[in-house]
Amino acid sequence: MMPLAAPQHSDRLKGVQTQLLRILPLHAIHARFRARAHEEETRRLSMNTNVLSAARAYSVLRTGLALIGALALAALLVVPVHEESALKKLSPLALLSLDEPLSLAGAIVGTTAAGQIQASATDAALDREQRAVIDYIARRYRVSDQAVAGFVATAYRAGAERGVDPLLVLAVISVESRFNPVAESTVGAKGLMQVIPKYHLDKLSDHGGEQALLDPSVNIMVGTQILREYQRRLGDTEAALQMYAGAFDEPSSTYANKVLAEKARLDALRQKARKPQTV
Repeated sequence: MMPLAAPQHSDRLKGVQTQLLRILPLHAIHARFRARAHEEETRRLSMNTNVLSAARAYSVLRTGLALIGALALAALLVVPVHEESALKKLSPLALLSLDEPLSLAGAIVGTTAAGQIQASATDAALDREQRAVIDYIARRYRVSDQAVAGFVATAYRAGAERGVDPLLVLAVISVESRFNPVAESTVGAKGLMQVIPKYHLDKLSDHGGEQALLDPSVNIMVGTQILREYQRRLGDTEAALQMYAGAFDEPSSTYANKVLAEKARLDALRQKARKPQTV
């Protein structure tokens, strides 16, 4: 009986297939397979599109970051050039002014025409002021313009660093040495501001010692430092001048009066130079 089972099973399978074909036509089966294939293709294309979009977005982002970096580098390279150009345009004397220091940042990145005009006017006024001071000192004390220009520039720089009016420094020089850079007194005072080295060795140590006082720049810087210390200690310019001269107890303040009288003459030159110029 067993050999008959296989043919019976095969007949049953054929019967099932025949029934399926009757229930679901062949073209419907093909259509279902095509629909499934289409769904798979659509899903695959969608995934590919997403990957491509992400790649494009990454490329755009990377390009943008590279552009930002290039612009930042260009800015770092360009700004120093502008700064150097601005420095070349500024007068050396103008940069040494105490009362009206010129802002380098304003000169470089001034955003309004009014700011640029004001900076230019200040620069011109400082040039006129210091030129007038140089001419006055050279004529009054019979010193060459070139030498006086160096003394004036150093006085303005020292005044700016120490917080002392540069005209007061120049007035002290006029009384102390009449702008003779190698002047020496009987008590050992040396140079333009007649500094006595033995009392100020601590200040001279950074400049090479006592002989450095015959260098006009060192003498003015040290003398201005001494004057500022006396101003802070005493809180009064006249008293500071008297102490500078070693005549603090002198009741008539003769030395201080001489210095302040000379400063008043220099102040008059300053005020005249700062008046608006008429064309």
